Amino acid sequence: MSDTNLKCFGKTGGFSINFNQDYTSLSVVSKQGYRLFSLSSVDRVDEIFCSHDEDTRIAERLFSSSLVAVVTASEPHKLKVCHFKKGTEICNYSYPKDILSVKLNRSRLVVCLEDSIYIHNIRDMRLLHSIKNMANNPVGLCTLSLSSHLAYPISETTGELQIFDAGNLTSRLKVKAHDSQLSAMNFSFNGTLLATASEKGTVIRVFCVKNGQKVHEFRRGLKRHVSIGSLNFSICASYVVASSNTETVHIFRIDPKSIEQAERRNCIDNGAATAATNSNTGSSNNNDGESENGGETEKGEDTSNGRWGMSFITKAVTAYFPTNVVTDVFSQDRAYATVQLAEAGLRYECVIAKVEKETRLLLACEDGFLYMYDFDDSKGGDCKLIRAHDLRLPLHGITEVDIGGNENDTSVLNVSMTNSMMPAPGTYAGVLKGRPGDRMSADSDRCRDLREAVEYPIKSTIPLYDDMQFPPVTPITVE
Repeated sequence: MSDTNLKCFGKTGGFSINFNQDYTSLSVVSKQGYRLFSLSSVDRVDEIFCSHDEDTRIAERLFSSSLVAVVTASEPHKLKVCHFKKGTEICNYSYPKDILSVKLNRSRLVVCLEDSIYIHNIRDMRLLHSIKNMANNPVGLCTLSLSSHLAYPISETTGELQIFDAGNLTSRLKVKAHDSQLSAMNFSFNGTLLATASEKGTVIRVFCVKNGQKVHEFRRGLKRHVSIGSLNFSICASYVVASSNTETVHIFRIDPKSIEQAERRNCIDNGAATAATNSNTGSSNNNDGESENGGETEKGEDTSNGRWGMSFITKAVTAYFPTNVVTDVFSQDRAYATVQLAEAGLRYECVIAKVEKETRLLLACEDGFLYMYDFDDSKGGDCKLIRAHDLRLPLHGITEVDIGGNENDTSVLNVSMTNSMMPAPGTYAGVLKGRPGDRMSADSDRCRDLREAVEYPIKSTIPLYDDMQFPPVTPITVE
């Protein structure tokens, strides 16, 4: 997450492409504005919206709804919340510093600055909570799960992160994921797992969100100081795909049994910690012995599992290398599938999604192209390119549309509503009732537009795991 990592991608294509929360849509951001595409077919990508705004930095769409959060280069401190189908700007908020990233789910909108995070209720854009005086975060690294768990770095020297419950506005737990600074992290679709990578980029780790235990450790490669471009789970949470500034994209498979083992390991660690406390031995936490070459040191793991062959090799090589390095490298899992790119140095946003009921690997490159690969989830191996789409210019035959309150914080929030977004004053009756004049009233046109934009039909192709993943929504009739 250092400035050095920002320069690792030697080339630039002039575009920023990112997927929505369920990988059914993507946004293409450039100096000419932003465009939205739907991903329903391998053979074609449908453009559903094209703006003609000024230089755009961020455009985040909420699932398949009409709501888009936009940040422009001319006003990098201002967030615009738009209803793109109506071509209207619902509201905008100004912050004390430049906005670096915006994250959305069906209940929360999170704005990340260099040293602070602001959490809004997406239904009325009330500012619910602010996290200030954070560790320096120059790229706005954070991730928000569909169950409103928020993860962000809390150290400028190590890869320690905080998991915060943005739904209940409470801190959950801290995880020391890596020895060096974090460069990428993301939650799984069901919110139970968290994948992380450090600025060195050689090791990908997956943690259990419930208890912070390490579930998996994958080795991406041996080359040092590789910058991770993207790190995402598949919809089914069975795979993690990672891209970097090299010419190889790696796909790692998650063993469901590893999650169960992490649960058992947590119980054992808690029992051991309790016993150690009672005997005043001062047992240390399971994550304290992590190294970038392999994380937690568990010396007896290989032999207890009966892996005699690997144990023999490990002992033989130990004479030339440190014991913990050898043991960890051999115990790390390798890539299940890979993609060899034509050239290195470009940033790719990579996801595994269902397209026409088939599992596909989608690579959105900053050069303005979307690449679709065949992915054999039963065998893995090399993925084959089946289609490439040019997203650099507006498509023909598409209708294009031009697109044009606050919070009860306990401290000075430094979040101001500009005159251009100030909702119309509430009704006279509302003023008499004591409703703040700068708050978006629930019966206002802007608030109704906001709630309407959030609503969207859930597609049958998206698996519904539980109500926490897609909480039920009360239908709202818009006049």
